[in-house]
Amino acid sequence: MTAIKTPLSYLQIFRFWLPLAMTWLMMSVEGPFIAAIIARLGDEKLNLAAYGIAFAFALVAESPVIMLMSASTALCRNRNSYLQLRNFSLLISAAVTLLLGIFLLPGVFNLILVRLLNLPLDVVKLTHTALLCLLPWPAAIGIRRFYQGVLISAHSTKRVAGATFFRLFSMALTSLALFAFSNLNGAVIGATALSTGVLFEALFTRFLARHAIHKVANIEPADASTTLNFRHIWDYYLPLALTPFIALSVHPLVTFFLGKSRDALESLAVMPVIYGLTFVFRALGLSYQEVAIALMGENRENYPRIRNFAVGLGIATSSCLALIAWTPLNLVWFRDISALTPTLADFAIRPLQIMAIFPALTVLISFQRSLLIIDRVTKPVSLTTALEALGIFSILSLMVLYSPLPGAVAAAVAYVSGRLLAVSVLQRSVNALRQRLIVEGKS
Repeated sequence: MTAIKTPLSYLQIFRFWLPLAMTWLMMSVEGPFIAAIIARLGDEKLNLAAYGIAFAFALVAESPVIMLMSASTALCRNRNSYLQLRNFSLLISAAVTLLLGIFLLPGVFNLILVRLLNLPLDVVKLTHTALLCLLPWPAAIGIRRFYQGVLISAHSTKRVAGATFFRLFSMALTSLALFAFSNLNGAVIGATALSTGVLFEALFTRFLARHAIHKVANIEPADASTTLNFRHIWDYYLPLALTPFIALSVHPLVTFFLGKSRDALESLAVMPVIYGLTFVFRALGLSYQEVAIALMGENRENYPRIRNFAVGLGIATSSCLALIAWTPLNLVWFRDISALTPTLADFAIRPLQIMAIFPALTVLISFQRSLLIIDRVTKPVSLTTALEALGIFSILSLMVLYSPLPGAVAAAVAYVSGRLLAVSVLQRSVNALRQRLIVEGKS
């Protein structure tokens, strides 16, 4: 496999990172596009609710396979590691699909949505149909993220972005065709379009990765110490699989707390808009994790420039969000673009200002995680994510009970405080790793 020669330039890092950043930004368009389609069909409230619930459960189902891209980027270095991780990826993708299928059994599904969540029966029925359409989703996500990692490891990030564009095109074409020529419910159209898009993306990513696969499959392990087996992969990957599962559980629980907070209705109304805006800038940081993994170098020789680029990226992303949050642009976004009422727009400004630092913290934690993933020290990644979730819930519950602040402000404080706690604790593991590498002469 051809490696980028040192010294690595900042322009090389930028060119490598940009397609991955565009991939995340393109994916952020998917949800609003489908929501706009559903909103233009009959029974939009019912269908939007059912689609939102189905998508939330699909995200939980896919969470164990999300980190396959990072694992593939870090581990696919020779024939043995490629084959072992490919088989592991296929196995875990099949397993999450099977679990989703068990969840869809009427007895299990009705127990959770009707008896536990007490949802209306018409919403439950439509949600079940939508989730049936999303059944291929977890496996397709797992397969495409594995092959995306192979492409990133081979420094072919433009192909990753190309496959994601193909996904968006397939999704949009499917949803528009069903919108125009079918009598399906909006939730079913949205779920079918999502599944179609990601299935085509998985197939196209595998096609685009064929040359990278050929190269890595012809590299024999240097020695026995570099070979992998399922036990090694399981020990390495389990903490990574838990990380997105824990992270995805945060937002529904925050919604629960907001419902009990001061100015609950206003807070519930503005938080999705605030979170959606911050995600645009956080996505640029989330995309940097695989960049650092791929470009760090065998002996961490590119560490200084990878670190410096992360610092610049963090400052740039938070500065851009702060420019919106702390200037009249905030009203342009909330009133003119997001169509909030003047009262809700004013209400959303303070929590957005608090969360202006969040993109920089996202870049930081992505960089920290990359260092540990490269060295196969993955337990601190999931432990700090659990600690972050615990911090968010603890702070938010205390503020809801004892603070006069509105719920949206309390949620913003909790999100930022939880992330600060996570990066502070994770830095201890990073420092310990750096010290060990210095002693071993690898850094």
